[in-house]
Amino acid sequence: MQIVRELDSLRNALAEFRTSGLKIGLVPTMGALHAGHMRLVEVAKEQSDAVVASIFVNPTQFGEGEDLDAYPRQEAADAALLEAAGVKLLWAPAADQVYPPGYATNVSVSGISDGLCGAARPGHFDGVATVVAKLFNQVRPDAAFFGEKDYQQLAVIRRMALDLDFTHEIVGVPTVRDPDGLALSSRNAYLTAEERGNAVALPRAMQDAAKAIAAGKPAAAILTDAKARLLGSGFHKVDYLELRDADTLALLHDFTKPARLLAAAHIGRTRLIDNIPVS
Repeated sequence: MQIVRELDSLRNALAEFRTSGLKIGLVPTMGALHAGHMRLVEVAKEQSDAVVASIFVNPTQFGEGEDLDAYPRQEAADAALLEAAGVKLLWAPAADQVYPPGYATNVSVSGISDGLCGAARPGHFDGVATVVAKLFNQVRPDAAFFGEKDYQQLAVIRRMALDLDFTHEIVGVPTVRDPDGLALSSRNAYLTAEERGNAVALPRAMQDAAKAIAAGKPAAAILTDAKARLLGSGFHKVDYLELRDADTLALLHDFTKPARLLAAAHIGRTRLIDNIPVS
């Protein structure tokens, strides 16, 4: 596996892939890799000839007081995982390769980025859209792979790719979970043992709520009960627990198909997000 840190070297390596007729699959990450990331790599390998993974902790998607400095960084361990999984190239740029001196451009996707994490983390999705657009232009993949765990992020990226005429495929990969149901996340490493035990209340409350809503029970009452259940199970704040249209993310007051239940809640110093289909 090549590890590339400068744009010129990246372009040269990718030119060789293209000259050889290889279909390029991109897996963008911020590192601290876990089984969820590796599932993205696995799917990318199934659908591509050469998998390019990126590791870049993007400062523009972190708001004031968020965990940029504390975000786990373990490039050597991550690189070993990627190489063992068959990744052909790791793009691990320094910040000045992504945001050169004087950088002054921002990508903003309105509408679908409003509400949910967009409301709780102002400016977050501008940072996501900007860095992903940069990665798309730097790598020019045939397909890019993102986890459904960050469902609003996936929706924002799909909207941006459509609006800005990126022609490659955007592939959403289902959430990978621990055996008890907790969605895998790099931020799970922040949880204490007690918090980790309590955190499973999030997917369980969501599953129960989704079943009740799908069965025709009033969504508002079900979601109010689910929030109370979380606050009684070790979580100290619920940013949102909402029923949304699975495609547009429009807020739903009654169940219609396709729908998605999305949540973000705080336990200890960790903010966990999750989502599940309602069907």
